[in-house]
Parts: sequence; C-alpha cells; structure tokens
Amino acid sequence: MLTGLHPTGAKGVGPVLQPTTEVTETVTNHETPEEVSGGPAGRLAGKAKQAAGAVLGNDELSREGRLQEAQTEAEREAAREAAEARQAEAEADLEAQRAATEEERRRIETEQATAQREAAAEAERRQREQSAEERARREQVAAAGEQRSGEAAAQGLERRAEEERIAREAEAARLEQEARQAELRADTLDPKESR
Repeated sequence: MLTGLHPTGAKGVGPVLQPTTEVTETVTNHETPEEVSGGPAGRLAGKAKQAAGAVLGNDELSREGRLQEAQTEAEREAAREAAEARQAEAEADLEAQRAATEEERRRIETEQATAQREAAAEAERRQREQSAEERARREQVAAAGEQRSGEAAAQGLERRAEEERIAREAEAARLEQEARQAELRADTLDPKESR
C-alpha cells in the first residue's frame, strides 16, 4: 500500500499528490504470479499502476501497469475475435442451412414436377387406352350391325328367292292346269282329233 503521498493545496488548484521517499509496503510481490483482472477494471488498474509508477518513479510498477493494460487489451481483442469467429460461424451455419433449405426446396420442386409429369403421362395413357377401347367397341358394334344387316339382307334374299320359286312353281302349276283344261275343252269340242 502506498503511503507517503500527501495532498498539497495550491491556490486555485485542487489537491495534488506529491511523492515522498517513504514507502512502507511494496505494491508488487515478485514471489507470486500476479492475477490480472480483465475488462474495464483490469484496464483501469493497469492505468492506475502506470500513473502510480510514474509518480513514484517506480519503473517496475509502471511496467506492471503497462503489462496489465496490454494484457487487458489483448483479452479484449481475443474476446472480440472470438465473438467475430462465433458470429462468422453462426453466419456460416445460417448460410449452410439456407443452402440446405434451398437444395431441399429444389429437390421437392423437382419431385413435384416429376410427379406431375408422370401423372400427366399416366392420364394421357389412360385417355389413349379409353379412346382405343371406345373405338374398338364402336367398330365391334358397327361390325355386329353390319353382320346383322348382312344376315338380314341374306335372309331377305333367301325369302325373296323362296317366294319367287314358290311363285314360279305356282305359275307353272297354274299353266299346267290351264293346259289340261284347254286339252279337256278341245277334247270336248272335237273328241276325234284328240285320238
């Protein structure tokens, strides 16, 4: 602890510390490593040690204050760099997540587009099959109708041919009967001629 510093008042100036040659206790113990506190308190402690060393003419104390301030500054810089590294890592993670999300979105869009194309192709295939089946059914109905028409026409021709045959036979029978009747009449009129 510093003793031997007395304030002296000068006119118009506040208290000023004047060094004395009397030091009752050393500030630094060189036997044990000194714990340097970081942050603003460590910086202030370093500045205070520098000032006290300068006032007391104690180069060791000034050097210790400069070291403490430098250590505090180094700790601040290290903390800042660590924070920047964490920030950069978080940004990299975020960018990686964005890239993964974008890749997943593209994959899903590709899958959806593929599924839509496959569904459209399947619908078109079903439509073609239905059209082919409908065409085949119409052709089958038309063929069956033509077959029935052909059969009906054939049956009509057969009926007509049968009717014509019957009519010819009836006509032949009628003519034969008329010929017999004419013969009978001729025989009745001139019985000798028929012999």
